[in-house]
Amino acid sequence: MADSINYQLAKFVASYGKVSQIPESTCPEVSFVGRSNVGKSSIMNKLFGRKNLVKVSSTPGKTSNINFFEADDVHFVDLPGYGFARRSKAERDRWAELIGDFFDSDRSFNLVVSLVDIRHDPSKLDHDMIDYLQGNEFNFIVCLTKADKLSRTQQARQAAAIKKQLNVPAENVIITSSQTGTGIDELKRRIAEACL
Repeated sequence: MADSINYQLAKFVASYGKVSQIPESTCPEVSFVGRSNVGKSSIMNKLFGRKNLVKVSSTPGKTSNINFFEADDVHFVDLPGYGFARRSKAERDRWAELIGDFFDSDRSFNLVVSLVDIRHDPSKLDHDMIDYLQGNEFNFIVCLTKADKLSRTQQARQAAAIKKQLNVPAENVIITSSQTGTGIDELKRRIAEACL
């Protein structure tokens, strides 16, 4: 197998509303998780080099299913964004359960990419997610999104603060921007390391 993934081959596979519907893992999987408006779809599209493969919604929190994409025999899993206030409590609970069930299931979790907006301190839900990933010994990295909105100095300062708050090692944090492509090569490298 080559040491890089051909993202040109990326395609949508399927969408699932319940974890019980998802077929067993047959290849490496990279899961993307983060708050509703963290820019998850944009980062995934940048990774795939496509504009609209992963639907970018004008309404944050629109992804309410687990969506699978595939590139070069690696599956990319787009998990519903968490913590969007405008949804009903029942809907938010369903998502929490969906994400929880997914991570509790027996799958090839080669890498979990946890996305956090670099402009803000991590929310309680971000902390909960990272604590969960650490507590269950998942291989994960923290992808700081929307870096183009800050100056280099601000990026460095925020990244240091977030690392400290989330208590994750520096080498597990990547500063990214779906606008400028910052950090995308590094993200690809980490995905290749975990999957190939």
